[in-house]
Amino acid sequence: MIKEEFKARMKTMLGDEYDAFIRALEDAPPVRGARLNLMKATEIHLPEGYRAEPIPYVENGYILEGEGQIGRSPEHHAGMIYMQDPGAMAALAATEIEPDHRVADLCAAPGGKSSQAAERLGEGGFLLSNEFVPKRAKILVGNLERLGAKRAMVTSMDTGEIAKLFGPYFDLVIVDAPCSGEGMFRKSEEAREEWTPESPALCKERQLEIIENAYNLTRPGGKLLYSTCTWSMEENEEVCLALMKSHPDMTLIPVREELRAATSDGIVIDGEETLRLTRRCYPHMTDGEGQFIALFKKAEDDADLPTLIYKDSAKPLSREEKRIVDGFFRDNLKEMPCGRTVKVGENIVHVGHDVPIPPHSVFMAGVLVGEIRKGILYPHHQLFSAYGCHFKRIEELNAGDGRCERYLRGEEIEATINESGWCAVSYLGATVGGGKISGGRIKNHYPKGLRNS
Repeated sequence: MIKEEFKARMKTMLGDEYDAFIRALEDAPPVRGARLNLMKATEIHLPEGYRAEPIPYVENGYILEGEGQIGRSPEHHAGMIYMQDPGAMAALAATEIEPDHRVADLCAAPGGKSSQAAERLGEGGFLLSNEFVPKRAKILVGNLERLGAKRAMVTSMDTGEIAKLFGPYFDLVIVDAPCSGEGMFRKSEEAREEWTPESPALCKERQLEIIENAYNLTRPGGKLLYSTCTWSMEENEEVCLALMKSHPDMTLIPVREELRAATSDGIVIDGEETLRLTRRCYPHMTDGEGQFIALFKKAEDDADLPTLIYKDSAKPLSREEKRIVDGFFRDNLKEMPCGRTVKVGENIVHVGHDVPIPPHSVFMAGVLVGEIRKGILYPHHQLFSAYGCHFKRIEELNAGDGRCERYLRGEEIEATINESGWCAVSYLGATVGGGKISGGRIKNHYPKGLRNS
């Protein structure tokens, strides 16, 4: 049940729109959304029984209709789609990301906004994807792995420590701030039960700290994207106003026109008219759940981007490790991947970016290559997911191929490739995982924790 204190506040805030708002919140079912992942696919494919309607303000975003466990589908396993609320997708639709940009996502789990940024960066740029809670950082790594991100690093640090390490280094800093979760009331009973009238003010304290650190990470001329899944002014417009008052070089700028047309203006407080440029997603006017979006630009100056001075924790491979890894790449890939292959802790990692690896709390430095045992490299699933299309041997599976279901259960499948060796296993052109061909069969190397039961 939605608490009366929340309803009273929203009635004051929305006026004549309140009745439509509360009907949508209490009576309309939640909307399911999915995003096409351009790192793995070029067109939307869905399991049988589903259909997709494009979202006009989110490029490659869709409203889904259908029944069934889409998480068990080959489309999901292959990372062709990412299930994401349309409101959550909308935040990254506010701005452009160029292929050479440096992007930091400070509150990144489970990975929706990070993966949106990663696919726009493509084979260039750099993504720092941070999640303070280690358990959630592991989920973030799993999603970026499935979606095939190559130039991303995942950390689990306090945002203040990240600001000290990097300084004003990033072209875009994303803050999807922890909040009171009012925008999730329609789909989450837990969010409704946990909310109290004091929740917004308590969340605001943490949000002010995070957005201050985000400011310190934004380069001159760069952008800061602030979002929440709540409607309280304390956590939204008040946080934005506090940032502008403490840093006059931060200016609110318009979001992309398609998003502006589908959302409501922000609320003016203290006579600050530019707050109208912020956007509010309400369930009676925008597909999906609640969202607040604010896009800032930092004033230009003549300062150069900082040179990172912390010591790179990555170590070079030993001569023997390098011989084995290079030999694996030559034997199995069409071309050597760009970047450097190094040791990060005990892991052999291919790093496609030029950013030094921080000294601690790094959950993903690049793409895990594999493990060397008795002079042989056994490739990691992440290598298949990120670089599967570069393998010399690719076993292609198509819709209706019974081998696909068996592969996702972890079983051996028949090979159509008439040679032995490591191969990527692909569904409709998107890499699901890998295996090793021998005697006309593919030994399954899809991780046990990801298999369908």
